[in-house]
Amino acid sequence: MTPEASLSADLNHSRNTSVGAGAAAAPQRNFSFQLERAVERGVRWLLSAQSSEGFWWGELEADTTLESDYIFFLHVIGRGQSAKIAKLAGYIRARQLPEGGWNVFPGGPPELNATVKAWVALRIAGDAAGSPHLQRAKQKIHELGGLESTNSYVRMYLAMAGAIDPAMAPAIPPELMLLPYWFPLNIIEMSSWTRGIVIPMSIVAAMRPHWRLPAGVTVDELFTRPGAKPKSLSWDGWLISWKNVFLALDRAVKLYERTPWKPFRRMALQRAHKWMIERLERSEGLATIFPAMTNSIFALLAEGGDTTDPLISRELHYLESYEIEAPDGLRIQPCISPVWDTAIAMVALEEAGVDPADPALVKAAAWLLDNQILGPGDWQVKNRKAEPGGWAFEFLNDWYPDVDDTAFVLMALRPVADGDPDRMRAAIRRGLAWLLSMQNSDGGWGAFDHQNDRQFLNNIPFADHNAMLDPSTSDVTARALECLGLMGWPADDPAIARARGFLRREQTREGAWYGRWGVNYIYGTSGVLRALEAAGLRSSPESKRGGEWLRAVQNEDGSFGESILSYYDESLKGRGRSTASQTAWGLIGLLASAGPDDPAAQRAAAWLVSRQNEDGSWDEDEFTGTGFPCVFYLKYHLYRNSFPLYALARYDNLRKGRATLAGTRVGADEVRKSYGSRL
Repeated sequence: MTPEASLSADLNHSRNTSVGAGAAAAPQRNFSFQLERAVERGVRWLLSAQSSEGFWWGELEADTTLESDYIFFLHVIGRGQSAKIAKLAGYIRARQLPEGGWNVFPGGPPELNATVKAWVALRIAGDAAGSPHLQRAKQKIHELGGLESTNSYVRMYLAMAGAIDPAMAPAIPPELMLLPYWFPLNIIEMSSWTRGIVIPMSIVAAMRPHWRLPAGVTVDELFTRPGAKPKSLSWDGWLISWKNVFLALDRAVKLYERTPWKPFRRMALQRAHKWMIERLERSEGLATIFPAMTNSIFALLAEGGDTTDPLISRELHYLESYEIEAPDGLRIQPCISPVWDTAIAMVALEEAGVDPADPALVKAAAWLLDNQILGPGDWQVKNRKAEPGGWAFEFLNDWYPDVDDTAFVLMALRPVADGDPDRMRAAIRRGLAWLLSMQNSDGGWGAFDHQNDRQFLNNIPFADHNAMLDPSTSDVTARALECLGLMGWPADDPAIARARGFLRREQTREGAWYGRWGVNYIYGTSGVLRALEAAGLRSSPESKRGGEWLRAVQNEDGSFGESILSYYDESLKGRGRSTASQTAWGLIGLLASAGPDDPAAQRAAAWLVSRQNEDGSWDEDEFTGTGFPCVFYLKYHLYRNSFPLYALARYDNLRKGRATLAGTRVGADEVRKSYGSRL
């Protein structure tokens, strides 16, 4: 019998036995002891992981496209002889699949873009095109559709390095910067991460620097047919469609690029440069995401800079901080998550009973308060009346606070017994006002932007990374709703009522919710159920249906698991290999919808207790975080420890009837009175 089965059997025995009360209580006492011990060990482990400055920061792991891109980047900036390239190449080679390709998540199938990038990177690193591993990679590329089937960003970089005809990549003219905000197509209608990637790339495309791949390295053999037209640039079958409209515009821009007369080019480049430089300040790299950071350096070099320039040198330093030395080579993080990791860790410790005045929590709260963003950001273009007050994901990214981080930080700060209660209250009030101002007209919340949902823009040729927009999503909306509920806002508050309406519309017929930022329906459903509970809506029909769905997908041993493949095949909702983080999410959702007496919740708790390591941690190999669905996925290395601790502590507290810590509560009336017409 497995450990979790043994614990579950103990629980079932304690409920169903007909012998004396003392004998019936013995298994329950045994499980209670093991549960309490698991929580205590989890607390010790998490406290030991806190930095001396007060924050938590776990690695953010992704697929080999980052290492491939970094090899390309180092070559372009003139560091092709760097010792790093050999380490990066070793890391990539070690992850080639037996069938020849590379995937974008563990256990996933070969993926075309990742495989093309790996092939090019290894060629730059010196691997011969005729070597067995690259021959197998080329064969897999052909099987997957060839270079002509890659996404626009792969082709943009190859065109930038002169490896393919620029006509094979979408046009990105810097004149985009001149389009007014009232025009349906403008830079603010793109998601924040797309802006960070595209605007520097428009500078590079206009400047046409003379960068080339190493001598002898070509990509012609990766096409299924030499010079084949990219599929994304082919007309669809409709006479008139948005795709065809944008393809016609793309062709018009390419004709314009061939003409010597470009009356607005100088102004457009100046605006693009100014936009980029402004956002390099008050941040540790443009948008603090790898592709935007590398593109900004490309742009600065294309404008005539070199790597000794102080600004470029600084940006290179930020990028180098994403490197992680590993036994099998060098790997790269796509971004960093200290604010996010800190907020989640604090909420877990608070639920686990750590004293609100404990120095660890007080120090973490002080660090978060110091990192509240009080300066301007892109979000203000479409949310002009609101004042700053949110939090970002990273150490310094003041242009881009986000709703998810802000809501989690506010929940983390609420119980802390801070030495300066007035400062704490003011910070929470500002954060809530900013959060409230970011609610979209459909009742939901997006991540970084307000009303960023013009779906027709997904037909732009460079929008094939599945992240052109930042519309309302169930998981971010749930986080905001949970925050408001824990602050004591009533269920009939207009903001909560509109959020509930959005979530009701987004619920699937099975009762689940989609997970935009975590894998996948288990993440989305858990978050919504916890939000409904916090808002006093636990008995709502949507909550009951959500709980029923979780019970339906729970594994026999009590665990939960969901493969990333559920983003591609909806029949795989809630199905996959068991993981600690997803089991924790399942348990959180079950507790929110049915409480600790639910047998499904008890079995999930037993599984987590039985799988904990002696040091208080949990193991997890799978990626359970999401960057862009169907494109890019993440492994948050602290998820497997923070969320299980929170889930077990909450289960224990509910079993024992412990009240949730009250802490600082800033109600709706106080926020609206303070900010009034600015909301």
